[in-house]
This record gives sequence, C-alpha cells and structure tokens, in this order.
Amino acid sequence: MIRFLGSVCIFSGGLMTVLLQLRERRRTRTALAELLSALRRMGEEVRLCRTPLPRLLQTLSASCSGDAAAFFSAVGDALRHGEVAETLWREQTCCLPLPVAAQQALSEVGSALHGDEENVCKALSLAILELEKCAVEWDKQRPETEKRTAALWLSGAALLVILLI
Repeated sequence: MIRFLGSVCIFSGGLMTVLLQLRERRRTRTALAELLSALRRMGEEVRLCRTPLPRLLQTLSASCSGDAAAFFSAVGDALRHGEVAETLWREQTCCLPLPVAAQQALSEVGSALHGDEENVCKALSLAILELEKCAVEWDKQRPETEKRTAALWLSGAALLVILLI
C-alpha cells in the first residue's frame, strides 16, 4: 500500500511539473502577445496623438493584463516619481517572462524613450518586428516542445515508479 501511494505521489509530481511548465509557456506567449499589442498602440499614440509618456504608460497598463500591465504600470509610476525612464525600462524588461531575444529588443526601446518622435517610433518598430519574430518562432516550436516536456517528465516519473515497485 505504501509503495502504491508513493507511486501515485511520484507520478502526480511528474504530471504537476508538466502542467506547471505548460502554464509558464502560456504565460510567456500571452506576455508576448500583450506587449506586441501595447507597443503597436504606443507607436500610434506617439506618432499621431503625441501623448506624454507617463500618461501613455498609464493608459497602456490599464488596457493590458498580467505581466504587460505590471510592466507598464511600474515604469509609469517610476516616471511620475522622477526616475530615469531608460534604466527603469531596462530593469523592468528583465522581469518579464520573455525569450532572451525579445527581452533585448524590448530593452532597446528604453534608450529611445527620451529622444524625439522619430527615434521613439523607429525603436518601437524594431522592437515590434523582433517580438513578432519571437512569437512566430515560439508558436512554431510549441507543439514539439510540449511533447518533449511531457514525454521527459512523465517517462521519468514512470521510471521512478517502476524502480519503486
């Protein structure tokens, strides 16, 4: 009976790990989609409406959800308190659950925030292109990665169960 309960616990642990990793991958994909949408809106606002950055970031944080909302909210709050936009943007970018290439592209936007409209729009366009590439690559690799993850964890758990019995 104890071996059976141990086997169930081990297999449940493997299954929970698979589910947690799938949830983390969904979180990354959702963050990519939210940031892409927000950066597009940010480019339009800068180009067409010339909205001041703190108000723009507040609007973006209200219209986003999850990690993207927290990102824009933190940067906007710090700007209202007089902190430097570039360093704060880069710091907050590191906290996002994004692939490395997407984090680098997004952090480059921070250095252009204090520039003129043309530089800001150019940096936003470059970041949007890089995030789109990351999103396409992420979607392309998703089925294979999920299969490998599930196979690895579940077969490892099954092996431990076999060894336990």
